[in-house]
Amino acid sequence: MLKLSIQDITLNQAHQDKQSAIAFLADQLTNKGLVESNYLSGMQAREAQNSTFLGNGIAIPHGTTDTRDLVKQTGVAIAHFPNGVDWGDGNTVYLAIGIAAKSDEHLGILKQLTKVLGDDGVEQALQNAKSAVQIISLLNGETQFNIDFDASHIQLDFPASDMIQMAAVSAGLLKNSGSVGTEFVADIVAKTPTHLGQGVWLVSSNKGVNKTGMAFVTTANQCQLDDKSVSALITFAGCNDAHRKQLGIVTELVANKNIASLIGKSANDLIALFTPDAETGIDVATQTNEETAANSAVFKIRNAHGLHARPGAMLVACAKKFDSAITVRNLDSDSKPVNAKSLMKVIGLGVKHGHQLEFIANGDDAGLALEAIGSAIQSGLGEG
Repeated sequence: MLKLSIQDITLNQAHQDKQSAIAFLADQLTNKGLVESNYLSGMQAREAQNSTFLGNGIAIPHGTTDTRDLVKQTGVAIAHFPNGVDWGDGNTVYLAIGIAAKSDEHLGILKQLTKVLGDDGVEQALQNAKSAVQIISLLNGETQFNIDFDASHIQLDFPASDMIQMAAVSAGLLKNSGSVGTEFVADIVAKTPTHLGQGVWLVSSNKGVNKTGMAFVTTANQCQLDDKSVSALITFAGCNDAHRKQLGIVTELVANKNIASLIGKSANDLIALFTPDAETGIDVATQTNEETAANSAVFKIRNAHGLHARPGAMLVACAKKFDSAITVRNLDSDSKPVNAKSLMKVIGLGVKHGHQLEFIANGDDAGLALEAIGSAIQSGLGEG
């Protein structure tokens, strides 16, 4: 399988346009002995057919099927453009992966990049990357952008009789999920939490943290700390800034004197509150039929291999051009509506040739968005 490595990366490149950038990558592939010198013509022809921009500042220029005979050995050349390169259609590329492939090895790279293309923060991180190690970490999905918080980090109505037990339970939840180690547990238990008001407390630590995470624990008992009631404890484990959004939500609840509203929420409600959709901030489940009925459309996928990463990225790129919140559901599966602007979620629908997708758009440009999506699907999403 074709894999990306730090040896493939050339840092701090500057090019005025994508033609110059692609020519540079073709030279790199040639110098590495991967392709014949005229492979550039194939890369230019492929780019002329459809843009190789994938999203999140990443492009994968490669040759056409007609120029595969010019490939001596499968491989890649990666160029980092910290100042960005205009890739057309308003897209800026900070990392271009030039691919020389004898067959469909590039599909493995697309699969590897799927998670990266769906994460907020990747584009800026690529722009600001200072080393090849940082870039490979980003491409491998090893850099955390979203906090670890799910049902395994929530314990409701635990029969705790004091704050130490609450702290131990919350730290234990994070440890059991692999977010933290024993050093974190010991530090949390020894700390005195901060009272946010209305019986809700907060404690945090950066010791022994593997991944930034959050835990939420409530107690079924009546207990106190410093003559103040203890009903719930929020625990943050931080090793980066992936918890900024969640901390902001807590801060807003405190400012509005509504922090007690957390106590009566179910686990699902807490997850929906603290991990809303990363790109729209809208929980699609809250949309009513009245809100959505007037702006919906169903389109059949024409692509022979369904929505793999390439056409999926084209679909997402089309949806992102509009301000409206757009959801999509695969009518030929049991899938629920997902954010049409998230590549990970679109790919996760498992769309095959002939499947029908239902799109729902809400916003001032909803009609235009559905019309553009329909046209993109009809044209083959970059695959003809």
